[in-house]
Amino acid sequence: MAETTVAEVMAELAALEDPKARAVNERHGDDHGVNLGKLRAVAKRLKTQQDLAERLWETGDGAARLLALLICRPKAFGRDDLDAMLRGARTPKVHDWLVNYVVKKSPHAEELRLAWTADPDPVVASAGWALTTERVAKKPDGLDLDGLLDVVEAEMKDAPDRLQWAMNHCLAQIGIEHPEQRARALDIGERLEVLKDYPTPPGCTSPFAPAWIDEMVRRREGA
Repeated sequence: MAETTVAEVMAELAALEDPKARAVNERHGDDHGVNLGKLRAVAKRLKTQQDLAERLWETGDGAARLLALLICRPKAFGRDDLDAMLRGARTPKVHDWLVNYVVKKSPHAEELRLAWTADPDPVVASAGWALTTERVAKKPDGLDLDGLLDVVEAEMKDAPDRLQWAMNHCLAQIGIEHPEQRARALDIGERLEVLKDYPTPPGCTSPFAPAWIDEMVRRREGA
């Protein structure tokens, strides 16, 4: 597969384009019409190809960028590369996959977490909060959880949507993972009421932090 060209991949992605999928995706701010299961199947066949991934990213095409994130080597990107990629990731899905599939596996993740969290661009800051949430769950040593809750309490209510969502996830994760902080996390969530009325399908967990915390703790305790 080393000889696969960008043109060949773009032609394959174009053939997978589904107008109905594009319509659904565009409602969520994304700009592609390829079923993600089919996209993953293409990535599985291509396997890891860093050079091809970089060239696909450079096309700026939404589906091509998602595919690039699936076939790249996360540790091959420098810190400045990842920063530029995040700032150029215009759509929510590309942004989320970049953070979750690439940046979280990068040796530059902690440096970027600190830089992005303090960034004035709320979309960039949301990536910093996503990385913070990862640390809350997996590597909390050294994090100032009370300090994080102070920021959430002061800023989440009026934060732009994507930043608010990321801060809310961090709030919930602190409450779920850290019993000593749980009462305060629940109190902040109850008072701010962020995402309290978010439409949640039957069988799914509400993103409203108190409901989210209670449900995950209940599952863990086997209640």
